Amino acid sequence: MFVSSMALIMMLVPIVLPILVYLKVDLIWFGVMLVLLTETGVITPPVGVNVFVVKGIALDVPLKLSSKGTVPFLVAIVVCLVILTVFPQIATILPSIVVR
Repeated sequence: MFVSSMALIMMLVPIVLPILVYLKVDLIWFGVMLVLLTETGVITPPVGVNVFVVKGIALDVPLKLSSKGTVPFLVAIVVCLVILTVFPQIATILPSIVVR
């Protein structure tokens, strides 16, 4: 949450990807997890780019209220992260159907 999403991906993937390939981790699962984690960073302060975009559009809404509005989305993302950690096959069901 302290680094923008694009910078995070550009710094993290070149370091972690060779390790994941060596450990034979499913890269589709890693991609889904990476997207969910970067989305978490985009809606949480201090960077919270999406919160500032909402503040720029809805000028009459205070920034504190916009930040509080992200809590349900943050909870949903955390639940998805937990489910995907426990059941990683969920991330690969749709791609495996498409490949057939």
